[in-house]
Amino acid sequence: MREIIPIQLILEDGTVLNGKSFGSETSVSGEVVFNTAMTGYPESLTDPSYKGQILVLTYPLIGNYGVPGDETQDGLPKYFESDRLHISGLIISDYSFEYNHWNAKMSLGDWLKKFNIPGIFGIDTRELTKRLREKGTMLGKIVFNNENIEYYDPNKDNLVELVSIKNKIVYGKGKFRIVLIDCGVKYNIIRNLIKRDSTVIRVPWNYDFFKEEYDGLFISNGPGDPKMCKETIHFLSKAFNKDKPIMGICLGNQLMALASGADTYKLKYGHRSHNQPVLMSGTKKAYITSQNHGFAINNSTLTKDWQPLFINLNDDTNEGMKHKYKPFFSSQFHPEATGGPVDTEYLFDDFIENIKKYYTNN
Repeated sequence: MREIIPIQLILEDGTVLNGKSFGSETSVSGEVVFNTAMTGYPESLTDPSYKGQILVLTYPLIGNYGVPGDETQDGLPKYFESDRLHISGLIISDYSFEYNHWNAKMSLGDWLKKFNIPGIFGIDTRELTKRLREKGTMLGKIVFNNENIEYYDPNKDNLVELVSIKNKIVYGKGKFRIVLIDCGVKYNIIRNLIKRDSTVIRVPWNYDFFKEEYDGLFISNGPGDPKMCKETIHFLSKAFNKDKPIMGICLGNQLMALASGADTYKLKYGHRSHNQPVLMSGTKKAYITSQNHGFAINNSTLTKDWQPLFINLNDDTNEGMKHKYKPFFSSQFHPEATGGPVDTEYLFDDFIENIKKYYTNN
């Protein structure tokens, strides 16, 4: 018979929720956020954009399909979005101790223990999510035995520096040379570029990429406040003076906005789900997208050479932007969609087509 250890979630507004442990017996603190996706927890937990955050999964049953193995492809883990878990803690309603899936190699609980991450179940995640929607994202802590730990606000740190690589890595042997600025990149971005005949030159967030010979520039997703990435913004502003194609995703969207002279702001509780509807500006084309971000671009601050590319149909926030004359564009959502719908993966094709056109005309 399994021993169930009591555990508490304490929010900064004083709310105390009692639950049961299924992960590491480690007390942690961070920013409490929620995700409404029904599947994809192996991908979400390894997404660097969750660095410093305690993740609430609203889907009632979690853990029933376990965790896949560590097989690799193209030098990357085949089933994960990075080489480790980035969440600080996991909160769910009901945990399935029994799992069954064709490629499962371990349970979710054992996976959390492997990376020293606490997990808590027996929480009414619907009520918790309502509280986060009404009051906004809050700091919280998961504690054992009434341990007294301080609240930690991850947004005060440069989280990108913590998740970005330290040295350049090259993937693939394709025709197109893509410099990928790693601000906390999800590996499926690299996979999508490799399968489109690209050599991906992955560089640190503050790297002077002008030292590289490249055909296109790509700015990845990542955690935290984009305004912390002053070096990235500086290099991007210089890249805008050239004409080589540029694409950004998520944090990359916000960094491009800041480099162009626009402004960003923190959302009340962010967008984190696999079912966010967006509309392509100036059209009637709508897409269902996968998202994970807590900051957004202020559309009213876009400068004269830029315009919104997509708009969120739930709250009218910016979901991407494009340059009016040059081959630069970005999306706030995740077209690599792991996990989530693949409706917008074509944006990678658009990026490669921009590169082809650039070299046809130059």
